[in-house]
Amino acid sequence: MVFLGFLLVAAAITVGAGVVMDNTGPANLVVFGQTVPGLESDWQVFLSGAGVALVFFVGMTLAFTGAARRIRARRDLRDLREEREESLTTLEMEKRRLERELARVRQNASPRDAAPREPAVQGARTPGRGPGARSRAAASPFFDRTE
Repeated sequence: MVFLGFLLVAAAITVGAGVVMDNTGPANLVVFGQTVPGLESDWQVFLSGAGVALVFFVGMTLAFTGAARRIRARRDLRDLREEREESLTTLEMEKRRLERELARVRQNASPRDAAPREPAVQGARTPGRGPGARSRAAASPFFDRTE
């Protein structure tokens, strides 16, 4: 879109420069050494100049709009990249913290806590499990903490 805008601006400037340099008569429109047919009065020459100005304006609008869109897209991509990097850094820090905490808990666990425990009553059942089965959370030293 930016390229199309610059192309239209260049065309308008070229045509305008050709009209100004080659037009010697008040009602005769000459562009690049050629007389433009059908333009013999002053108002027709004025309207053709207005048309060239309109093409110039549309070209500049397209160029600026395309450039603004491209700048906005680059800024959004940069912001997303920075946000992703922050998120990854935060997640990595959280992972390291949790790993340290898990290592500390495992280090503080006594061998007695690591050994499997039997239920107090021989026939006691954990709901939804077979006789004497224990849940995994009850065997973990992480869940036995008193902090």
